[in-house]
Amino acid sequence: MKQLLLQHSFFVTVLLLFFLLVWISGQLSVVTSAGTLKPLIETSSRCQTRATENQAQLIVYASSQKVARSLTQNLCDDPVVAKQYGEVIALWGYRTADSIEFIGKGIADLILAKNNIMSAFKAESTYNYQPVVGFPSYTAFFISAKEKPKINKQYFLGKRIGLLDYPTSRSGHILPKQKFKDLGINLENLKITYASSHNELRELLANGQVDLIASFWKEADQAHFSKNYITPISDNVIGTRWYFKMQHENTDLLCAIQSQLIQLSKQQVSTYFNHVEPYWHCSAGKAEFLGEQRNE
Repeated sequence: MKQLLLQHSFFVTVLLLFFLLVWISGQLSVVTSAGTLKPLIETSSRCQTRATENQAQLIVYASSQKVARSLTQNLCDDPVVAKQYGEVIALWGYRTADSIEFIGKGIADLILAKNNIMSAFKAESTYNYQPVVGFPSYTAFFISAKEKPKINKQYFLGKRIGLLDYPTSRSGHILPKQKFKDLGINLENLKITYASSHNELRELLANGQVDLIASFWKEADQAHFSKNYITPISDNVIGTRWYFKMQHENTDLLCAIQSQLIQLSKQQVSTYFNHVEPYWHCSAGKAEFLGEQRNE
């Protein structure tokens, strides 16, 4: 009996030692892996101004990595920015949903956003976000690869339709759904495929996975689709805008930022993105607001 107890005790001890060794090995593996992990996606860019001792940070949010990085460096080199900030940090996200938290919490000092999202979160009154420059208004279209879309109930009922999976997108979601509602079409009776971006919508159409999409028309589309096969949904859709969180009467900084945004737009290849309209008239140290009608 005593011998059996000793054997059992020995077996339990060996088993515990085995589990202890496995646990230690696992911990060492985790530590080693953690030390070599790198972020899969880089979503920020930063640079220092000449005021290296200044701890203040100017935070920028854009929808494009290229724009965010270019703007970051331009702002760091700006003498007005350097008088007030020691560092500029730019973040970017490719979806409309990515900007919502920044707008809702007023995180960014300078942000590229749609006016309807700003209005939904009352960001202009809550954080005093002021429009600085805006891109031109545009037209939303139904785009097909093989025929000109018709605006009637019977036409849409038999079609595979590509829309954006973002309720805040006007050309890719809000306006086409409003058109369906106006025509008395129940969305459940439509064959809708949702995409995560306007580019993905175009891929669905080019690959024959949908019969038509709702989006805007751009010059590059002529290489893949015919301009004869687009039908307007709504015109005068307000373009995106750069907003500055003006918590103080900081007109020097406002005008410097507006100047940098205008210069940046001139460097863009697209005829749409290389043209912005300023919302402020800056002269002799003064900034006069030109009005909301500027880009509407």
